[in-house]
Amino acid sequence: MHGELTDGRIVIVGASLAGLRAAEALRAQGFTGSLTVVGDEPHPPYDRPPLSKQVLLGIAPADSTGLPMRADPKAEWLLGVRATGLDPLARRVLLDGGESLPYDRVLIATGTRARPWPNPAEAALDGVFTLRTREDAAGLAERLDAGPERVLVIGGGFTGSEIASACRERGLAVTVTERGPAPLVGALGGTLSKLAAVMQRNHGVDLRTGATVTRLLGDGRFTGAELSDGSRVDADVCVVALGAIRNVEWLAESGLAAGPRGLACDAGCRAFTMYGIVTDDVFVAGDVSRFPHPLFGYQLLSLEHWGNAVAQAEVAAHNMVSPGPLRRPHLALPTFWSTQFGLNIKSVGVPTYSDHVVIAQGSLEARRLAMVYGYRGRVTAAVTVDMAKVLEYYQHLIETAAPFPPPPGAADRALAAEIPVPSDVPDPSVLSHGPTVALTGYVPDRRLTVV
Repeated sequence: MHGELTDGRIVIVGASLAGLRAAEALRAQGFTGSLTVVGDEPHPPYDRPPLSKQVLLGIAPADSTGLPMRADPKAEWLLGVRATGLDPLARRVLLDGGESLPYDRVLIATGTRARPWPNPAEAALDGVFTLRTREDAAGLAERLDAGPERVLVIGGGFTGSEIASACRERGLAVTVTERGPAPLVGALGGTLSKLAAVMQRNHGVDLRTGATVTRLLGDGRFTGAELSDGSRVDADVCVVALGAIRNVEWLAESGLAAGPRGLACDAGCRAFTMYGIVTDDVFVAGDVSRFPHPLFGYQLLSLEHWGNAVAQAEVAAHNMVSPGPLRRPHLALPTFWSTQFGLNIKSVGVPTYSDHVVIAQGSLEARRLAMVYGYRGRVTAAVTVDMAKVLEYYQHLIETAAPFPPPPGAADRALAAEIPVPSDVPDPSVLSHGPTVALTGYVPDRRLTVV
């Protein structure tokens, strides 16, 4: 099994973006054997980013975001079926109906789900939503169509901010609560998050920072919330945007290195066991993975990014069917984009892996800028606001571990002679939303028994 695999059985668990792209790539790589894709949602693979943008604005219906197939992977699709376990010794994926699927290689691409409101009775109130699935988006869009008096968004990460932006674009009153000092601070650090806060308030968002929601109110129907500062918000729709949970619980008995930050793997997408031994037939891709990156101190990266799911799925597929010496590493730089409150925010690298930032082009006042992040004297990330075309230049600086602060003369004009300032990256525990990139240099939360 260590050589090339052209025939045999491959099972992909997870039928979203990474699962679909891996299935296509396996066939493109010449795999002719049996291919089965298991997905717990009843739909064929669909795209999630439009759910918080076009779908919430009412521009596109929720069932219109299906992912186009580049080429039919001729797979057996088991949709609406949940995987409940993995037996690595017998090489079988266990399913909720009691059946099991044998495999020669398996790809785990189970992604994430929305973190629910912690109080189940309050979460069940009519008018309380999370946003992750097609059904979530359809239900929320329908509620926004009805013209609620006010929408409460809990959590100021990218999803929460995009939802608030869509509400304001619809002319709806919206309150955003964020436990941290500003929206997006967990992803972008202190300086840029101040701009995000100003933009939200300029667009009429009632932004409450340094505050948490302690209780959702209502009798059957959601009517408002109590905040930690003693205030009360009256609203008839609530969107809980507290980040994502990795879908790894089904792997609890598998002996793999799966924990709250995902399933750890090597740079070739091969899963680790809980003892740090690499497997040869279990592969991982997409949001559920944690993989080491040499540019960020070989720490394990956990990403929730569209581009990463695609790139990693293709590397995993290649490595699943290739002999050892031909296997490739997945070393793509994290890239991310978001549109909110009229701003186009693009990011490359890991902004939280930084100690200083400098505004390399543009300015906060102009709302057009390129901010470069550094760690111990080298460039580790860049974020642009309405200046996307210069990002490629900074990507090159990150890939070559260029010195920080970057030299003058970048991109299309001389740099502003800014002084680097601390990047103010908060401890994740003070945020109500999780970062979309996490550096996780720690073991899973299983109590290891030393063999």
